[in-house]
Amino acid sequence: MSVPPQAFVNKNKKHFLGIPAPLGYVAGVGRGATGFTTRSDIGPARDANDVSDDRHAPPAAKRKKTEEEDDDEDLNDSNYDEFSGYSGSLFSKDPYDKDDAEADAIYESIDKRMDEKRKEYREKRLKEDLERYRQERPKIQQQFSDLKRELKTVSEDEWSAIPEVGDARNRKQRNPRAEKFTPLPDSVLSRNLGGESSSSIDPGSGLASMMPGVATPGMLTPSGDLDLRKMGQARNTLMTVKLSQVSDSVTGQTVVDPKGYLTDLQSMIPTYGGDINDIKKARLLLKSVRETNPNHPPAWIASARLEEVTGKIQAARNLIMKGCEVNPSSEELWLEAARLQPRDTARAVIAHAARNLPHSVRVWVKAADLEQETKAKRRVFRKALEHIPNSVRLWKAAVELENPEDARILLSRAVECCPTSVELWLALARLETYENARKVLNKARENIPTDRQIWVTAAKLEEAHGNTHMVEKIIDRAITSLSANGVEINREHWFKEAMESEKSGAVHTCQAIIRAVIGHGIDPEDQKHTWMEDAEACANEGAYECARAVYGYALSVFPSKKSIWLRAAYLEKQHGSRASLEALLQRAVAHCPKSEVLWLMGAKSKWLAGDVPAARGILSLAFQANPNSEEIWLAAVKLESENKEYDRARRLLAKARASAPTPRVMIKSAKLEWALNNCEEALKLLDEAIKVFSDYAKLYMMKGEIEEQLGKDDDAHNTYSHGLKKCATCVPMWILLSRLEEKLKHVTKARSVLEKARLRNPKNAELWLESVRLERRNGSAEIANAVMAKALQECGTAGRLWAEAIFMESRPQRKTKSVDALKKCEHDAYVLLAVSQLFWSERKLTKCREWFNRTVKIDPDLGDAWAYFYKFELIHGNEHQQEEVKSRCKTAEPHHGEYWCKVSKDIANWCFSTEQILLLVAKNLPVPT
Repeated sequence: MSVPPQAFVNKNKKHFLGIPAPLGYVAGVGRGATGFTTRSDIGPARDANDVSDDRHAPPAAKRKKTEEEDDDEDLNDSNYDEFSGYSGSLFSKDPYDKDDAEADAIYESIDKRMDEKRKEYREKRLKEDLERYRQERPKIQQQFSDLKRELKTVSEDEWSAIPEVGDARNRKQRNPRAEKFTPLPDSVLSRNLGGESSSSIDPGSGLASMMPGVATPGMLTPSGDLDLRKMGQARNTLMTVKLSQVSDSVTGQTVVDPKGYLTDLQSMIPTYGGDINDIKKARLLLKSVRETNPNHPPAWIASARLEEVTGKIQAARNLIMKGCEVNPSSEELWLEAARLQPRDTARAVIAHAARNLPHSVRVWVKAADLEQETKAKRRVFRKALEHIPNSVRLWKAAVELENPEDARILLSRAVECCPTSVELWLALARLETYENARKVLNKARENIPTDRQIWVTAAKLEEAHGNTHMVEKIIDRAITSLSANGVEINREHWFKEAMESEKSGAVHTCQAIIRAVIGHGIDPEDQKHTWMEDAEACANEGAYECARAVYGYALSVFPSKKSIWLRAAYLEKQHGSRASLEALLQRAVAHCPKSEVLWLMGAKSKWLAGDVPAARGILSLAFQANPNSEEIWLAAVKLESENKEYDRARRLLAKARASAPTPRVMIKSAKLEWALNNCEEALKLLDEAIKVFSDYAKLYMMKGEIEEQLGKDDDAHNTYSHGLKKCATCVPMWILLSRLEEKLKHVTKARSVLEKARLRNPKNAELWLESVRLERRNGSAEIANAVMAKALQECGTAGRLWAEAIFMESRPQRKTKSVDALKKCEHDAYVLLAVSQLFWSERKLTKCREWFNRTVKIDPDLGDAWAYFYKFELIHGNEHQQEEVKSRCKTAEPHHGEYWCKVSKDIANWCFSTEQILLLVAKNLPVPT
């Protein structure tokens, strides 16, 4: 018996404390007090006798403004706008009727329509802003993504070599005290389990003393101690009972498969992850469709697939078989039933299908697929061909399973049953002997007079057996026959046939096709342009024989067109042999004797082959065809000087100066003397040249460089100054004068020279770059940065400036600068080279190699890119990669680049080949850091 709540109540406490006073209550009125009321209690404008009812109540919260006060319009003049009127509504107090609702609905629909029109632009703009924001402020995760990607290349040894990070926690956190557990005796557990403390009041407590006579033992108090050992025995007994329920009563062995138990559990999990209500609705809907129209096969297929998706495969099989019973003539139902059944059952199902649909090709193909042995497949296909002898698909499938001899017999029967199948005729022709193949193709042409593949195959057959004279006739007859039968001669299709013929090795067939169709359907004024495009398309596809045939036909029509000869010569140079190139050039100079380029290409080919006398002979013939030609004179001089025939080169130059005194001839004459260390003779020649060609800047620059080499700095200064008066727009001469001033320790003068040059040549990136480097060489980094900022403002798309700016930044800022540079100059070789060097400095070797390849592809004439690429491969590549870069550089023959020109234009290296220059430049290049 529990203690009543009255025992806990304090009897000295009054029950009305904390309760609001009744209405009209005045304290002490029972003992004669009258009470009083002040103005603060009743407020102004109240009768003193009117006592407030709630004056003893807690103070009320401040009254909020009513909706009418909130909605009051501000119709002040200051709130009036000339365009939009008052900010509030002038008619908010008027009643809202049906017309207002209709007007609001119309305006709302208009707003919605306008919003939909702007939605696409708004979303696009938002997406662009978001992408721009992500590019400018990438996440930490994006910044380190490339480093995380490279973790896949870390080996196990490298991973284990990574040092452990130190524990920065304090000693208490690092070494927490382990929790201590003390086992309790059974008596404590039994007392708690018995429920003494929760079901009765302790007699010794003070609570029971308040109610005398109620201290009785608890109702749930155990009569004795709880034995935990007996509880364990009872649990084991219960487990034994459960196991005996699933055991075999005869043998005593358990019927639970311990290995397949989890598998069975897994199979009970439904594979469909959608809503179960959707499945029920779909099942009900499909059931309705089946009952309404049982002859509708898609309903049965959809029902079966629904059950399959939900994991009820047996229900799916039952449904589809029922559908097959209802619709025995439905091919789709039988194929679906075969798919759902196991292989053995599927064979029986498809056999039943073949009996019901003996003319269904798909059923027979499925029946063959279900067979595992080739012999059984052959039997199925032959049975199918008895029912469907005109099916090309069945014949092809049957032929593929046979050996060549049996296939030939089958194909002989196949072309009788399917005389309009080109594939079967061609397959039979390939398996027959030469004579029989010709007969087969003739029969094929009779049966199918509108197909070009038969004619092309016949041409290939003749070419394969050496009858090349027949190829041209067959292709011409093909064009005539097809046109007579109303077939359109499509140039693109025939060009594809020609390319396929070249890939299969039938070169004569390919050339015959090109010659037959190249002029078909082209106006005379469009011929040259169209044929050049055809040749380029063939070359891009790797069909070089087709391109040769196009050029050959074009040259037969336009034999005096130099541009066609040059294109054909470049094709032979890149993809042909030296002999074919020289033969073509001989024909070219015969038709275009005034073309200096063709003569020079022929002479160079002979010279590269080591046949110097033949090269001299070609140049002598060129002299006869083009007397006083500067290009041929200089080519003859280069040929003699490269072969160290300096006296002959001098005599040639003397003759050239006498007959064709051009600035280039004078430059080459002076350069030869300078290279042979006859500086005085070179200066004399340059003085003569300057008198005649006073506005040719290279004469002044060469003279100044020779004078600098001889130590005559004042003479060089005068030469540059005189030259700039005549050639104020020559940027290299301004730079030479600035460097001379810097060499003489006149840095201020050098700076002023460059400023004057920029005034004469505005927006010139090279002058700005030289100004920046002048400041950097003299230790003025801040001034250099300021000059670079001005330079980028004036020449924002100059790749050389951006490339320099990238490496002027600190290492963390270089990547950002390179991104800005790529935005401004995406296809500039100098920027790509700088990015390649940036990846090199960050040890991203794969990316570095990729960007080097991109650089030399965009500008193969930039020697610095080849030199850096070769140095990179020397350090990080293998021998094969080094040789590949070297050979590609020799093919490109670069001429530009700052480091490249320092070596190639050095007079000491005037006879160096491209390979020698590459090796020397790469040796002196610094490794990017």
